Amino acid sequence: MIVDPLTLLAFIPAGLALNLTPGADMMFCLGLGLRSGPRSALAASAGISAGGIVHVTLAGLGLAAAIAALPVLLDIIRWLGVGYLLWLAWGALRMGPMRPDAPALGVARAFREGMLVNLLNPKVILFVLAFVPQFIDPARAILPQFLIFGLILAVGGFVINGAVGVFAGGLGRGLATSPRFTRGLGLASATIFAALAARLAFMQRS
Repeated sequence: MIVDPLTLLAFIPAGLALNLTPGADMMFCLGLGLRSGPRSALAASAGISAGGIVHVTLAGLGLAAAIAALPVLLDIIRWLGVGYLLWLAWGALRMGPMRPDAPALGVARAFREGMLVNLLNPKVILFVLAFVPQFIDPARAILPQFLIFGLILAVGGFVINGAVGVFAGGLGRGLATSPRFTRGLGLASATIFAALAARLAFMQRS
C-alpha cells in the first residue's frame, strides 16, 4: 500500500481538526458567500482545495529544498498575497448595491479567486512543509503519499469552507439589494481582506 493504514487513520482526525480552524480560506468563503451567494462560495471552496493540491504536489516535488536554498521565494509569495488581498479589499469597498436580477459572481471567477487566495498564502506552504511530512514514510514513494494526504485535506477543506460559505450565502444574497446593508457588507468584506493582508505582511517565519 502507498500509505500505512494506521498512519492514515491518525492523519484523518488531525487533518479534520486543522480544516475546522478558522483561517484565510474560511474567511474568504464567508465573505464571498455573503456577497455572491452559495454557488460562488462553493466554487471558491473548490478553488481553495485545488490550490491545496498544488501546494502538496510542489512540496512532494521538493519545494522544501527550494525554499531552504532560496528563502526569498517565500517572501515573494507573501507579498504577492498581500497585494492580491488588498486588491480584493478595494474591490469590496467599490461595489454598490446588487440589483435584484444581478447574477452572482460567476463560478469560474470564484474558483480562480479562491485558488489564488490559497496559492498566495505562504502560511499554507509552511503548514504543508511542517505538518504533512510527519506522516510520510521515507521507505515508500514520497510524492504519492503527499498527494493522498493532500487530497484528504482538500476534501475536508472543501466541505467545511463550502458549508460556511453556503450558510453565509443563504443570509447575505437576500439582503444584498439593500444599499445600507451593501455598504456595511462591503466595509466588512474589505476589513476581512485587509486584516488578512496585514496578517501576511507581518507574518514571522518560525
